[in-house]
Amino acid sequence: MLKDITTPAQIRDMNIKQLQELAAEIRRKLVQTVAHNGGHLASNLGVVELTLALHSVFSCPEDKLVFDVGHQAYVHKLLTGRAQSFDTLRQAGGLSGFPRIDESEYDTFNVGHASTAISAALGMARARDLKGEKHAVVAILGDGALSGGMCYEALNDAGQSKTPLIVILNDNEMSISPNVGAMSGYLTELRQSNPYRWTKRTIRSGLDKLPLLGQPIMEFLEKTRNWMRNLVVDGQFFEALGFEYQGPIDGHDMKRLKRVFRRAYASDRPVLVHVITQKGKGYEPAEHAPDEFHGIAPFYVDSGRRINKDTPSNGQIACGLLCELAERDDRIVTVCAAMANGTGMTDFMLNYPKRFFDVGIAEEHAVTMAAGLAVSGFKPYVAIYSTFMQRAYDQILSDVCLMNLPVTLLLDRAGLVGADGATHQGVYDLSFLSSMPNMTIAAPRDMSDLMRLIQFSQSHDGPMAIRYPKDSCYMGPNMRRAEPLKLGEWELLHEGKDAIILATGCMVEVALNTAIELSGRQFECGVVDARFIKPLDEEMLQSLLGKTKLLVTLEQNSVQGGLGSMVMQRLSDWGEDFPVMAIGVPDRFIEQGTITQQLEDCEMTAEQLTTRILRRAGKGNAHGA
Repeated sequence: MLKDITTPAQIRDMNIKQLQELAAEIRRKLVQTVAHNGGHLASNLGVVELTLALHSVFSCPEDKLVFDVGHQAYVHKLLTGRAQSFDTLRQAGGLSGFPRIDESEYDTFNVGHASTAISAALGMARARDLKGEKHAVVAILGDGALSGGMCYEALNDAGQSKTPLIVILNDNEMSISPNVGAMSGYLTELRQSNPYRWTKRTIRSGLDKLPLLGQPIMEFLEKTRNWMRNLVVDGQFFEALGFEYQGPIDGHDMKRLKRVFRRAYASDRPVLVHVITQKGKGYEPAEHAPDEFHGIAPFYVDSGRRINKDTPSNGQIACGLLCELAERDDRIVTVCAAMANGTGMTDFMLNYPKRFFDVGIAEEHAVTMAAGLAVSGFKPYVAIYSTFMQRAYDQILSDVCLMNLPVTLLLDRAGLVGADGATHQGVYDLSFLSSMPNMTIAAPRDMSDLMRLIQFSQSHDGPMAIRYPKDSCYMGPNMRRAEPLKLGEWELLHEGKDAIILATGCMVEVALNTAIELSGRQFECGVVDARFIKPLDEEMLQSLLGKTKLLVTLEQNSVQGGLGSMVMQRLSDWGEDFPVMAIGVPDRFIEQGTITQQLEDCEMTAEQLTTRILRRAGKGNAHGA
């Protein structure tokens, strides 16, 4: 059935039995594809009936569906002409794991970060009204998004303006990790209210016994149930914001969902429809461990076990050492934004629950709250993905750096991230952090170096950012130094009279491989581990000018504003006219693929670097280059 669907209009005349059969087929397709490609599984399994009901009622693309985050849009993609190409999901040149306006007319907004849907949808609704058009605009967000401040800004604005808008609140009790915060507790009370559950069962039983009633009487009975619900359930929070509140509603009951959506469609005011879904529904391993199957690498369908044996992530390594340090230093606390598991902080949460703070999807709040802890004598470590830390730029600058507070930012998923693509690339943090006074920035080349930087940060009395990719690596004991690190210290791994690569973080290994390639071309290239990006090791930088003919900077960060820019600025300050070749991520968005493919796209593999360096040195045709 699914393979024949090229437009959502084809499902609008399906009866409930046909829709249920299609739902089962969609779930099989989701599990098979994500098992092979990796991706977001549990969230999509939970919204199958919800998405079918939406496309059964709303006429897309005329009506606009705006997904929050977008990781729950796989079902939407399958129903909008992309079923035949779904096997390319998250592959280079294939379907994105998130909505993309350049991928389909049915995708109305590019997303990848949380809490943006209501704001974007309100803008679209106002544009509709200014044009005198009549279509519906629907924002679909998970309950975890309500821990982000943008949602409340948008709800407040939409409610006071009375702009017709539909917000679908998909309540599955989780964002990525289990939800936290007062709003999560409030929604739980709405879901679990005993009087409401009794009222719901009683009225539904009455409706089921009267199958031949006309539509007007059915609507009257539903309105009666809603009136009774409001008597026994305090659903007035959203009403106070100016929204008509409908729910809670079983998000897997397509018949009921369609009735409610039609009524919301006809409303002339903002409507919030609160639906309850089960994350991971229909696939037992995901039902039992929805957080593990939120974003998952390829796995075996029968067991749910990952195909590749997991190695500790850099986040887990950082957490392990923080747990050891916290045993002796009661100043250490950790903060995350809804992703304890993703950032590897689960063990700290379990071992020191009173010193672990998950603030929900609220990065700005996380940083300023950490500043409050720091100004009160604690040593906070804030673990957030690089791409999400961008949202807290002002708080880092004004609330941490301005007061020179000892807050350490652990920037997970820094650099190129692979299949999640453009919205998740962690390639901008060096650029926006390097301009901030008082900020120290460092990047470890491997797991042992990460541990040394964590130990260094414990005694560092000021703001610090440590950036690292998800996957850990170990470069061997010959690449280690046991003594403690010094602020700004670089490490000369070996010299080269023709060129020296100043590499940072995981690019040190690439630089070493490049040096080996170059040596085979009779070109002597040295390598420096520039683990501190700010401050620079000025003493070593000055000494290198007399040892080589060319400096090459190498980083998994935007080439603008990163290590290369800082090195060239410093040489300019000194009045040095010395050749520098800055290599990093080019000034464009890097699309999904494997990290190797993305490095190739950026011309940053060892082979490509060899060619580029030889060409810059005027030896492009030498020795087979």
